[in-house]
Amino acid sequence: MSQSLVFAMGEYQADIPTDRKYAKNHMWAQKQDQVFRFGFTAYAVRLLQDVYFLDWTVDENMALAEKQSIGAIESSKAESDLYAPVTGRLSRFHGDLLSDPSAINVDKYGAGWLFEMETNGNELLSPAAYVEHLTAVWEITQKTIKGQLNQ
Repeated sequence: MSQSLVFAMGEYQADIPTDRKYAKNHMWAQKQDQVFRFGFTAYAVRLLQDVYFLDWTVDENMALAEKQSIGAIESSKAESDLYAPVTGRLSRFHGDLLSDPSAINVDKYGAGWLFEMETNGNELLSPAAYVEHLTAVWEITQKTIKGQLNQ
């Protein structure tokens, strides 16, 4: 892995590798020939903690719109719907994760990748812009984590 930026999440440091781009829904994107490979950032994995279930509600070779529901994930901290990070065509899922999603927890920037999409990547953020986005949403995220959003 190349150099990383770091985002401080309290006592935890989320590494943001500079060799890829990022989506606002906390997925990384790395160019692989004609597609982008997507996975969860260290920030997302830290918030989810131990991911133990992953399910897709769309099929390979489907055209997707940004923010379209594509599946669901369960972890020790949350159950959540998953949304397409960008507009494009979903070309391939990382099939091994359906039977054992633990790679998401242990190798988030490598073997824990989720899927590949054909997209121009124009909506994706640079590493520095992603860290700025994290800084902007961190206060709300902390309140949400603590269950204090509506207090």
